[in-house]
Amino acid sequence: MISRIGGRLNRKLLAQPKVFPYDLRMVVPSHLKSLQALEIAARTGSFAAAADLLGITPAAVGQRVKVLEDYLGIVLLERGRAGIRPTDELLQALPELRQGFAALEAASAALDLQKAQELHIAAVPDFADLWLKPRLAAFRAAHPHVRFRVNGEGDAPLRLARVDCEIVFDAATGGENDDLLFRDVVLPIASPAIVARIAALDRDVRLEGFPLLHTDFYRNDPAVPNWLRWCAEQGERRTAPERGPRFQRIAGTMQALAADAGVALCGIALLSDAVAAGGIEAVFPDAIATPSSHAFVARYRSTPASARTLQRFRAWLIGEARATARWVDGVVAGRDAQIRSASPVP
Repeated sequence: MISRIGGRLNRKLLAQPKVFPYDLRMVVPSHLKSLQALEIAARTGSFAAAADLLGITPAAVGQRVKVLEDYLGIVLLERGRAGIRPTDELLQALPELRQGFAALEAASAALDLQKAQELHIAAVPDFADLWLKPRLAAFRAAHPHVRFRVNGEGDAPLRLARVDCEIVFDAATGGENDDLLFRDVVLPIASPAIVARIAALDRDVRLEGFPLLHTDFYRNDPAVPNWLRWCAEQGERRTAPERGPRFQRIAGTMQALAADAGVALCGIALLSDAVAAGGIEAVFPDAIATPSSHAFVARYRSTPASARTLQRFRAWLIGEARATARWVDGVVAGRDAQIRSASPVP
């Protein structure tokens, strides 16, 4: 696969007699990762682009390439202000390098045929923990032979192949293998105790004295306001609304709300269980609920492996998602009806 990366590489890798049609001494995790980083960096033209594909930092990509260069004693990528480009030594070997990784992917796909009753899912952690995992018991009851691994955890064996389903919170692209599950609706929420205390205060001061909790989960969604923007849009008075504890995940925000730590501007689509249990409530019945522009989207592999099992899961997931979308619409409609009933009749 890489036997043409210069004469020095040939001497290092081909010095001993071969028992197999390739040199086993090079097939170790560190070199495989270095070769993978090298091929992707050469193909994309930058360490940053390679890092996005590998899920690591650009510095880590550069380090993997350097490890291989130090091992071989030659330069494989020339670094410059305009980016990176392969050296002559690497250019000779790139076709074989790419062919080798294509063969590895084909072998991985062939091994996938062994997991017809397995589903491997990668999901936004909040979606997995707050929404998917509590509902999987129903799917398992109907399909007891299917094993799951969600975000690396579950009863299905750990495999190196790509996941069957990826669930993200992002702009919906409408791809053939994509399903838009549901959008979120963001509004101020708090524990019942905090909501009762706020309701007893005058409107002009009702947010003063309560910590504002910031949920960064929605930071990339242009439609979702932060506290500063929300207060301006709603006409709410609050000193320094940009201040307050920040939480990367919705789950962290929920833990703070359970401890009566303040008021959160947060979506409710993943929180039906908490709402049903009475753990959280909307703070202001008259506040506008803001729909997200991003959505929870499921993306599926286009592969014959696990096709029947995956289609069953896909149909079940769509059904559960539609139920959630109806619940969110009902919550918003109920608040609107409450507002209208409290408004004076013209």
